[in-house]
Amino acid sequence: MNKDDFLYVERYRPKTIDECILPKELKETFKSFVKAGQMPNLLLCGGAGIGKTTIARALANELNYDVMFIKCSEERGIDTLRTKMMGFCSTVSLTDERKCLILDESDYLTPDAQAALRAFIEQFANTCSFVMTCNFKNRLIPPLHSRTTVVDFRVGPENKADMLMEFTQRLIGICQTEKIKIDDPSILATIVNKYFPDFRRVLNEIQRYAIGGVIDTGIIAQIQSLDTVDLIGGMREKNFKQVRKWVADHSDSDMAQLFRKLYDNLYPEMEGGSVPQLVLHLAKYQYQSAFVPDQELNLTACMVEIMADCQLK
Repeated sequence: MNKDDFLYVERYRPKTIDECILPKELKETFKSFVKAGQMPNLLLCGGAGIGKTTIARALANELNYDVMFIKCSEERGIDTLRTKMMGFCSTVSLTDERKCLILDESDYLTPDAQAALRAFIEQFANTCSFVMTCNFKNRLIPPLHSRTTVVDFRVGPENKADMLMEFTQRLIGICQTEKIKIDDPSILATIVNKYFPDFRRVLNEIQRYAIGGVIDTGIIAQIQSLDTVDLIGGMREKNFKQVRKWVADHSDSDMAQLFRKLYDNLYPEMEGGSVPQLVLHLAKYQYQSAFVPDQELNLTACMVEIMADCQLK
């Protein structure tokens, strides 16, 4: 069984714009691209799990574009541009349509790679559409902004109720398909509301908890607690990749509460002499979280300092 067969986020990923859960105005914008038969270069910005990658894939699917997908958090250097991108963009499309290069998490691209991408966008403008997704558009150089249509995935209060209801109904359908018993549909609504608009996180939590075939009130107690097992394991082993993944999964949390829970969970794991340093680091970065533009980077820096200065048991 491959990943697409196992993970709910892949198995139930929407294939068309109509299937995507979006604010009405955004959905109409993307449908207009399909109606026109062509999409511009796009920069899709917004928080984790809101549907940026799904929209990129759905657009390319509906337009029958030949697609290459690159996850820039894993392939972020200029060598990727010189090999994969050049090879894809410079060859004839298999579908006789335009090509589409989806650069997921493009805010991880190095400055050199971003500068080269600017030239690629201009060089292949007649044959290839470029779609970039990012959580933090301020990490991308201004020339990439000016060469794309920038779309912010913002959900206003006027759209929230409808989107919550639509996604809760979709979750009920998924649970029925997977033969998962739901003790009370309001449990699903509570989970959706907690993580809104991170629908990917909701699906992951549902799949993780429902391994026993039932969704009951126990899942609410679980998601209200902070799971730091992977974080502590990564810090103890000095495994930056594991720590960074934990940070990325939690960077959309309420930071004041997150830092408080980190203190509660990390304190018992520290050697006595490291506790003062732990407290100072957490207090400093909690304060900074109130005004920094990039919460993920701020939280990552905090974890790095703790790994460097503190000794875990």
